Amino acid sequence: MLFKLSLKNIKKSIKDYAIYFFTLILGVAIFYVFNALDSQTVMMDVSESTQDLIRLMMTILSSVSVFVSLILGFLIIYASRFLIKRRNKEFGIYLTLGMSKRKISLILFFETLVIGIISLFVGLGLGVLLSQVMSLVVANMFEANLTKFTFVFSSSACIKTICYFSIMYLLVMVFNTISVSKCKLIDLLNGSKTSEKVRLKNPYLCILIFLLASVVLGKAYYMVTAEFLTLHDVTDILKPIVMGILSTFFIFWSLSGLLLRMVQSLKKYYYRGLNSFTLRQFSSKINTTVFGSTIICLLLFVTICLLSACLTMKNSMNKNIVELAPSDAEFSVVMNMDRYYDDFRRYGYNDSQIRNSNYTVIDRFQIFHLNILSYFKDFVDVNIYTTPELTFNHTLGSKLEMVRTKFPFLDYDDSEAIMKISDYNKVAKFYGKKEYSLKEDQYMIIADFKSMVEIRNIALQNKETINLFGHTLTPKYDTCQDGFLEMSSNHINTGIVLVSDAIVKEEYVYENHLIGNYKTKDKEEIREIENKINKLDEDPKANDYILPSGSTKLSIREATVGLSAMVVFIGLYLGIIFLISSAAILGLKELSESSDNKERFQMLRRIGADEKLINKALFRQIGIFFLLPLLLALLHSIFGIMFAVKVLEVFGTNELLPSIITTAVFLVMIYGGYFLITYYCSKNIIKERYEL
Repeated sequence: MLFKLSLKNIKKSIKDYAIYFFTLILGVAIFYVFNALDSQTVMMDVSESTQDLIRLMMTILSSVSVFVSLILGFLIIYASRFLIKRRNKEFGIYLTLGMSKRKISLILFFETLVIGIISLFVGLGLGVLLSQVMSLVVANMFEANLTKFTFVFSSSACIKTICYFSIMYLLVMVFNTISVSKCKLIDLLNGSKTSEKVRLKNPYLCILIFLLASVVLGKAYYMVTAEFLTLHDVTDILKPIVMGILSTFFIFWSLSGLLLRMVQSLKKYYYRGLNSFTLRQFSSKINTTVFGSTIICLLLFVTICLLSACLTMKNSMNKNIVELAPSDAEFSVVMNMDRYYDDFRRYGYNDSQIRNSNYTVIDRFQIFHLNILSYFKDFVDVNIYTTPELTFNHTLGSKLEMVRTKFPFLDYDDSEAIMKISDYNKVAKFYGKKEYSLKEDQYMIIADFKSMVEIRNIALQNKETINLFGHTLTPKYDTCQDGFLEMSSNHINTGIVLVSDAIVKEEYVYENHLIGNYKTKDKEEIREIENKINKLDEDPKANDYILPSGSTKLSIREATVGLSAMVVFIGLYLGIIFLISSAAILGLKELSESSDNKERFQMLRRIGADEKLINKALFRQIGIFFLLPLLLALLHSIFGIMFAVKVLEVFGTNELLPSIITTAVFLVMIYGGYFLITYYCSKNIIKERYEL
């Protein structure tokens, strides 16, 4: 009997359940898809290092899934509140007819059970289909070859999804039982007639709060952009975050009072059509609107920044492989370690390794009976020099104190890397970069790490001279020139000082670098060569001689592709969940408002308002609730992305615009989709015949 009544209620209220069903199905599908990623990789031919990255990604995604389940659990409970509130009068009638609260709880139990089972099955079905598409995405992200595409079902992801969502539904059932047990008959019957009393706030207080909140928000923006390099402590980073959260809340609080006052002063607009009704509706739930709008605004802000940053990082890192790893291999060794004996002893090197540190990269490989040049079709061999007489503070000159005050966390006593101009030109030609010329009394700096470039440019623009090997040198250029020596997937060159060959003293050699291109282009043959090099550390001679360290294009590509893919998947997982959560909360809240205000819309019909005018008023009302948090979130995101760009500058941010466009597409599809669903569901609710 009660079960049949539950099924009948679900069928009758299917319009009310539209957003609830949509959110649950989407949540289940996304949860399954991202937890089934490891199953997609079974059919791929990827390297062992890539497999390690995939396993690491799945471990992180499993941890993230716990956090996601908490968000979805909160969302389901919030949705249940709406559904119970929507049916207050129905439950009141049940109580009036003599039904006990226990039986009402059973009805809700069966309804939740049926909705949960349907959502799980439909969501899992959709998730299984989407995961097949994700197979192609994963293969593309990890640059893997699909040897044979087959339909894959992840039993582990399915079990995990069922377990997590079963726990959520059990919590919802407990919550529903508690909610029904606390209900009073009079509240259930008259709940739709009660609303929050509209209190017009003091306009002067609202203006003052708005201005103060705007100033605090502006300061937070300034701290995370202009003062970025001074934020080197956790406390420093938390300050602008807390300031942004509080100012967001007070901006919504002050706007909620200002908007009604401002529009009321515009008599022609206020009394046009149903504008006065729309504004009153906006103000009727003012307290919950302020807090809810703040939460939704912050969720949208995090979503926009997260998606934009992750996609930018992925695109930039993949592009960097071509630019920053232009040769097949680059090896280096530290030489003349005995000059810094105490330092290297502290780093864990033994006496033999320090004493035998005067060999070049080629010589070191020969000691281990490996002719590295036999694998190269072409190569360059260059040196890096250092001297205590040229440190970072020396290159800053008269600007040292100003820079030290602004950036106190930098190590100003680090020796500068020095390079002959001829050596750099050999590397530049090998890399396909610009070559330079210098006179004996000139120097220049090459760098590609943006923050350090900006700091060094302060001194270069002031024409600061340096003293090196008995010579006084002036800068040829007033800015750093783009360039690097060590291959990487990121912009890591903080600065190399280039000088004329004539002034360099060979006894100050600090590092030797060997850069080359393999004779073969076959990936498997290259992997065999690199595996042979990696196994040299098992040789007993490694206790007496330090092996060359190096980077290869293949290892950089595999690490970059794996890391960028991992970041994107985690970013998409969290970003989409946050976006669904914020849109669903807004949608459910607006449906609840429409349910509560059904009588008010009926009253508009009685006084002669046509359906087109009523729908327009409803559209504007829902539009205000969806638009206000989004607008402030977009403003936050401008500065949030600027902050993210500075954080990610080591990876490069050349692909920012495509990432923002992709994020905008997600935003329009999901957030805009929820807006339209909310509007059409609300329109159906207010059209229902009012029953006594």
